[in-house]
Amino acid sequence: MKLENFVSVNQLDHDDFWELMALSKTLKQDLRAGKNRLILPEKTLGMIFLKPSLRTRVSFEVGMTQMGGHAIYLGPNDIKLGERETTEDIALVLSRYVDVIMARVFEHKTIEDLAEHSSIPVINGLSDFLHPCQALADFFSIYEVKRELEGLKLAFIGDGNNVAHSLMYAAALTGVKFTIACPEGFEPAEEVINEAQKSTSVEVCHEPEEAVVDADVIYTDVWASMGEEDIAGEKKGRFRGFRVEPSLVGRAKEDVSVMHCLPAHYDEEIDQAVAHGPNSIVFEQAENRMHAQKALIALLMNS
Repeated sequence: MKLENFVSVNQLDHDDFWELMALSKTLKQDLRAGKNRLILPEKTLGMIFLKPSLRTRVSFEVGMTQMGGHAIYLGPNDIKLGERETTEDIALVLSRYVDVIMARVFEHKTIEDLAEHSSIPVINGLSDFLHPCQALADFFSIYEVKRELEGLKLAFIGDGNNVAHSLMYAAALTGVKFTIACPEGFEPAEEVINEAQKSTSVEVCHEPEEAVVDADVIYTDVWASMGEEDIAGEKKGRFRGFRVEPSLVGRAKEDVSVMHCLPAHYDEEIDQAVAHGPNSIVFEQAENRMHAQKALIALLMNS
């Protein structure tokens, strides 16, 4: 894989993607067999968090430890990115201390600025526009269960948000058919739809029951993302009827896999019985964040 940074899934080509999937599988198998690969000895990951997270912090930090390196957590009040110091200066300074940067931010431009000014790899741990590490873990999870990707149908129920955008890019890369059901006015960005449609089928509809017909995967996410607290109540009203519940799952294929990137708001976007039910791969999906991210870091560091 020949990338300097990982900002978006659509930076990858077909070979890059499958190299990541293969290494993710190998690292997961080795870990479960009790064989850690110390492939990044004494390497340091600098983790910039403007938004808190359970899975992002723990998966990156533990992953670095398992590879023989370590991670440094920089919280919202530690460096005040773009406030106390410019993003450019922070990128230049961290480039002299650590070996790779992961940042979980609000505005997507912050990631782009870090990547532009850093002399070491920068990984997008989440922005308001994209969540590419989540999409890598998700498609690794789907491949583990289905043993294929091309031709599958993924139905996303909910907001056309950063997760939906990255899933759409991954679908285009792998030939997965993508359908999203959302209330009117909450569709994904046109630029992402248009780009993805060059390589796969992308449909936008406003009825969850329509979206899940023949679906191999049903995916949902919280209705209001972090930073949208002021409109959370409004969105809760607009998204009523877009819950992934047993009756909706029953309209898809019998062996449909149900996914959620967590944290889940039970009895809003998904029923707890579904998230913990026989069709759910939600917690395997959460584990796979670590394996996919380890593969990503290893390949970026050796590109």
